[in-house]
Amino acid sequence: MIWPLRRAVRVAPGAEAVRFGDVALTYAAMWERCRRLAGALGALGLKRGDRVAVVARNSHRYLELYQAVPGAGFVLVPLNHRHADAELRYALEDAGARVLFADRAVSGLPACVEHVVDAAEGHEELIAAAEPVCDVRDDPGEDDLAGIFYTGGTTGGAKGVMLRHRALVSNAMHVQAVWPFEPETCFLLVAPMFHLAGTLAVLPCVWHAARQVVMPGFDAAAALDRVAAEGVTATQVVPSMLAALCDEQLERPRDVSSLRYLTFGGAPSATETLRRARRAFPDAELMTMYGCTETAPLVTAVRHLERLLDTPHARTCGRPLIGVELRVVDPADRTPLPAGEVGEVAVRGPNVMLGYWEKPRETADVLADGWYHTGDLGRLDEHGYLELVDRAKDMIVSGGENVYSTEVEDVLYRHPAVAEAAVFGVPDERWGEAVHAVVVPRCTVTEEELVTFCREAIAGYKVPKRIELRDEPLPKSGAGKVLKRDLRAPYWDGRESMVSGA
Repeated sequence: MIWPLRRAVRVAPGAEAVRFGDVALTYAAMWERCRRLAGALGALGLKRGDRVAVVARNSHRYLELYQAVPGAGFVLVPLNHRHADAELRYALEDAGARVLFADRAVSGLPACVEHVVDAAEGHEELIAAAEPVCDVRDDPGEDDLAGIFYTGGTTGGAKGVMLRHRALVSNAMHVQAVWPFEPETCFLLVAPMFHLAGTLAVLPCVWHAARQVVMPGFDAAAALDRVAAEGVTATQVVPSMLAALCDEQLERPRDVSSLRYLTFGGAPSATETLRRARRAFPDAELMTMYGCTETAPLVTAVRHLERLLDTPHARTCGRPLIGVELRVVDPADRTPLPAGEVGEVAVRGPNVMLGYWEKPRETADVLADGWYHTGDLGRLDEHGYLELVDRAKDMIVSGGENVYSTEVEDVLYRHPAVAEAAVFGVPDERWGEAVHAVVVPRCTVTEEELVTFCREAIAGYKVPKRIELRDEPLPKSGAGKVLKRDLRAPYWDGRESMVSGA
């Protein structure tokens, strides 16, 4: 992933690469800092393939780690800074991370972590003291591992998605085939960088020597202020962020006429939110995307969604990106289905993951003949547009964050009062989907007690917004499996699909 930066520094060394608060760096400065950062990691004793983890909020330094760590032949492990310490410890130990860059304390670090670097001052000290690596020919190959991106949290069910340099660079090329980037692009990076969706424009921007404005986290008012002050031309958000941006802009308008591309992903967005976006940002093209961590991340996209609001394509995820193959298959035998029939979404292309880190069985379950089987249910129309019908099994998307229901259920089952538990997503006006739990207790317990118990083990956004206590056993199939779809159905009654946006 060092190739885009190498091109940028050769064609536009004096161009501004990034702005973060009061810090502004040219491409020449970023190149020098990345070379020094790579040299510092080598001086710590890291060898090619060693893992470097990051637990931090967005910054220009995170942007450097994203490029320098894989570029030097190491493996980046971005972790969600909102996760509980137990969740972070699991991922750090599972990945065998030798170095951790962190802007918060993580208790009980596993023995594999040999060096902890403060993500701000420590980062700067490393760069200041290091000798820059030479611009050598021995770059990482396209089949070398670039990063491990975790999909879960506390339990052995959490999976580290292995992405090669080929996958990340291919995704950057696929994005550029549908979304125009140029030297004049000014991209507002506001989605969290530990998500691939947050960094999907990093390499395209760098490749074109464009400018990125980085914010530490999302705040609708501050984001719109940056759009107006910096002349931002493009940004990527999740549906809950889009709804907040619309509310803020309609209530307190700024000059956002520079914004040309307003893209969002993570879940379909409600049609009314899109109408409000059209009013709030009349000069911007609305674009939605679909993908997942295992596909690095993008699979489909649709431009000018604002033109489709009153058409059958209003809820589409778009067509496959150039360079990506998509088909809908029978979940039982994985044979392709004709247009209009609902089945499992399968993806093939150079952007697909290598597999799950040290989980061969789970890898074999989803990879077959080069196709990644997502678990999402959808249908393709005769023109190749994809519409999602149901979420991947056991996954909830709340405010752009993936929540695996089995993980939350595992925590609930640890409570001695819980006999049965089922967790699923229900529609939520603010978050798109909210985490909902149904519990059959074996003794007296309150919803508040269970919520408190969950908060001690998992990140706040994973904690159920509501825990419904029932006396009767949960509905089950003949094989004894909980019929979660039956539990979900009443909450989604009257909707065309069991996938919701903000």
